Amino acid sequence: MCGIAGGCWGKDASPLAVDDLRRMTQILAHRGPDDFGLYHSQAETDPGLHLIGGRRPSDASALPSEQRTSGPGGALGHRRLSIIDLAGGHQPLSNEDGTVWIAFNGEIYNYRELRPELEAQGHVFRTDSDTETIVHLYEQYGPACVERLRGMFAFALWDDRAKRLFLARDRLGKKPLFYRAARGQLTFASELKGLLQVTGAPREIDPHALDAFLTYQYVPHPQCIFKRYQKLPPAHWLMVEDGTITVRRYWSPPYQEGTAASEGDAGAAHDSASWKPDDWRRELRATLTEAVRLRMRSDVPLGAFLSGGIDSTIITGLMQSLSDRPVKTFSIGFPVKQFDERSYAREAAAHLKTEHHELVVEPKGLDVLPKLVWHYDEPFGDSSAIPTMALAELTRKHVTVALSGDGGDELFAGYDRYQAVRLAARFDRLPRPLRAVASARIWQRIPSSVRQKSFRRKIKRFLAALGEPPERRYLTWVSTFDATRRRDLLSDSVQAALGNSDPAEFLLAAYRSAPTRDFVTRTTCADVLTYLPCDILTKVDIATMASALEARCPFLDHRVAELAARMPLDLKLKGRRGKRILLDTFSDFLPASIQTRKKMGFGVPLDHWFRGELQPLLRDTLLSRKALDRDWFKPEAVQRLVDEHTSSTWDHSYRLWSLLVFELWQRTWCDS
Repeated sequence: MCGIAGGCWGKDASPLAVDDLRRMTQILAHRGPDDFGLYHSQAETDPGLHLIGGRRPSDASALPSEQRTSGPGGALGHRRLSIIDLAGGHQPLSNEDGTVWIAFNGEIYNYRELRPELEAQGHVFRTDSDTETIVHLYEQYGPACVERLRGMFAFALWDDRAKRLFLARDRLGKKPLFYRAARGQLTFASELKGLLQVTGAPREIDPHALDAFLTYQYVPHPQCIFKRYQKLPPAHWLMVEDGTITVRRYWSPPYQEGTAASEGDAGAAHDSASWKPDDWRRELRATLTEAVRLRMRSDVPLGAFLSGGIDSTIITGLMQSLSDRPVKTFSIGFPVKQFDERSYAREAAAHLKTEHHELVVEPKGLDVLPKLVWHYDEPFGDSSAIPTMALAELTRKHVTVALSGDGGDELFAGYDRYQAVRLAARFDRLPRPLRAVASARIWQRIPSSVRQKSFRRKIKRFLAALGEPPERRYLTWVSTFDATRRRDLLSDSVQAALGNSDPAEFLLAAYRSAPTRDFVTRTTCADVLTYLPCDILTKVDIATMASALEARCPFLDHRVAELAARMPLDLKLKGRRGKRILLDTFSDFLPASIQTRKKMGFGVPLDHWFRGELQPLLRDTLLSRKALDRDWFKPEAVQRLVDEHTSSTWDHSYRLWSLLVFELWQRTWCDS
């Protein structure tokens, strides 16, 4: 796991300055503390800077100034966390003749299987690293090389022969990649902060990105919080050649290859081929076991996150079955009981006979806020980043690599909200006017609850959106600020700048990826394409990289994801239980209490914190003159949110957290 940065430029553009490249790379040092290197096609080599280049030392007149143009060129920077081939994996790394260079972030799990094929085709390897495999795959197959990779990755290849930059990101979006194109130059980095190190880099907030952040609690790809910056979406590659930028998708989860079912009838799904449930279970067991086995390849100590939930327990169980010694496992807890899963984690650890470690996060854990905002260099409103970062810090004290259960909920219908989606589909059979009237009359009579996880709060939220079309109803359920609340919050000037733009389009486009499947499956597909990469995987990548810890996700092996996408819904969601096939397939790893427990999630007690120890921080930050004068939000709306929450009139904890993060982010990355 590493950090990468760099860029390319055309014949009439200024080269990326070596000093800028160095700063871009060094600010990512937390991602790779073990080693660093720079490549620049038009700069003289310099051992002191760890700089390797394409210009001979005698060519002193070739580049008299870093502001002078000298033809197309490329530059790569790399910070390394050493995992595989500790001695020989220095980057940037080239092919045999030094004409193709790579900076790579991630792990390719099938590199050993790919290597003999490439050697048979005449490619010569100089290292035992997975990185070199990508270079030779690119030489052999060009952009199609990404289709042969099994792993998580974001990488940059500079082809000096063709004067071409090639960027690519893994299928599910585990590894991030930001870029910016301006004046004939394109720069890229693993994190936004890397791009901000380029001299003169602008920092103008995009109101459309802010609107999306308030909706989703993250800024969705390809948007970025700053104007004229972008994220490369998952399963896409980008090529810059002859001044032209081409972006293409190379993979999609095959939901359309699954069984179609009538809308509103989730239980009607059945396998369209010849497979029986036992066939699906057998294939799932084999595919996930292989995914875990591949992810246990490491030249450094390895462990697992273990929450005591179904997903992490299954991954840990598979690891333990493949290991000849106890797996090191790690969990996090809170003194507030409704958020504390440690008892389940202990039970799972005892059942699987792991070497278990745990940590309790007190409210003072929010002292990490400055660190949190610095590392999440876009506004990020998922408060579970707090325990995730603490879990990563604990884990890194013992191991360098940790496997996780991320992806199980989205792929196998584990979230409680999928039950609500299925229930609402039955309500949708009523005429729309009747639905709207009925839902309004019911939910308006239910008293509000100020408890963050209360059933009354959930049912009120469920009923309030029943009159909406299904896709928009789901967006209302998962939004931090729905459309009405955003109108109440955003200042008049921001709303004027937004015009008729609609952040819902990001989710609606994802729904269109599986038009013939039942609506619950379409919703899981939408989450795989949106919430999973933009929230869950962003959270895990940044939190783990802050501690130089590599997180690996076997559920997100693309072969596991493809199997889940094709799977009939009734194997996943049966009765009132999601992830049914996981329970049936891996029951030997799951204690009875974990099989029947209610899903808790990895939340934090924000509602308690904002009414207690953290209320002064909340008021001093959001109601400060500096914050209110920025003209993003109506002051009276912010005041109302704070007052209603702290007086226990309403639970606005998630909304207030998003506003708090946004203000602290501005103070860190925008205020000079």
